Amino acid sequence: MRNPSEKGGNLLLKDIFSKKKKKYASVPAEKAKQDVPEGIMTKCPDCKKIMLTKELDKNLRVCMNCGYHLQMNAKQRIKSLLDDGTFEEFNQDMVSENPLGFPGYLEKLEKDREKTSINEAVVTGKGLIDGSPAVVAVMDSTFRMGSMGSVVGEKITQAIEKAREEKVPFIIFTASGGARMQEGLLSLMQMAKTSSALKLFSEESGLIISVMTHPTTGGVSASFASLGDYNLAEPGALIGFAGRRIIEQTIREELPEDFQTAEFLLKHGQLDSVVHRADMKKTLSSILKMHQPGGDLEWLEN
Repeated sequence: MRNPSEKGGNLLLKDIFSKKKKKYASVPAEKAKQDVPEGIMTKCPDCKKIMLTKELDKNLRVCMNCGYHLQMNAKQRIKSLLDDGTFEEFNQDMVSENPLGFPGYLEKLEKDREKTSINEAVVTGKGLIDGSPAVVAVMDSTFRMGSMGSVVGEKITQAIEKAREEKVPFIIFTASGGARMQEGLLSLMQMAKTSSALKLFSEESGLIISVMTHPTTGGVSASFASLGDYNLAEPGALIGFAGRRIIEQTIREELPEDFQTAEFLLKHGQLDSVVHRADMKKTLSSILKMHQPGGDLEWLEN
């Protein structure tokens, strides 16, 4: 007959000499990864917090944790600013050609059209902001990095001429990496064309409001982006002509940490105001109402 303690002893020895299995975190299978739709989450480039894209969009694409202003596309910006149902788009079907025969250019344009659902890097039209009429041009950095080609320049010029014809203010939101290299000199010509259109509009007392968003660089910053009667910008926006590294190598000096930011430009008198995205519609509405024609002028006669 086996001693009861023998069984217990065997169990004890087994427990002593048995290897404990290490637990590792399971790696999701490829199928499980595919179950999470792409784009459902967005990471803030500044504080690295991960948020639901849907919630971020509700907050006008401003990080709920640190206040960083993420980029908006043209449709999102128009929706956030113009009164519902009032936007009427201009030249929606105007598309770029390949005047210099640049290899692969047309294919890249077509890919961007499919990805963004717009035909070019700027959307123009007219609408109401809190009841005040205005012609607007909104650049979209998701299309060819908002680069300025012939069609971008032409759409902006025609929008300015429309504002001049209808005698309403012109508002432009800039977001661009500069001139479009695939169109060479034709792209650079748009700087002069848009600037000339703004000059003619200004001579007829037209109101020009420029809002610079991240990034506004190159030929765009050196032309129409800086020609507003009011030059505004969003917080933290990168605004400049040449890149920081090129400037440092040229002047052989280290630049300030906040160089070429909206806040730096405001401090040095190149901007009128830095406006939080949540306050943008209210700010634009106030400016437009202040410049409305008409009103009681009896006090001028007394």
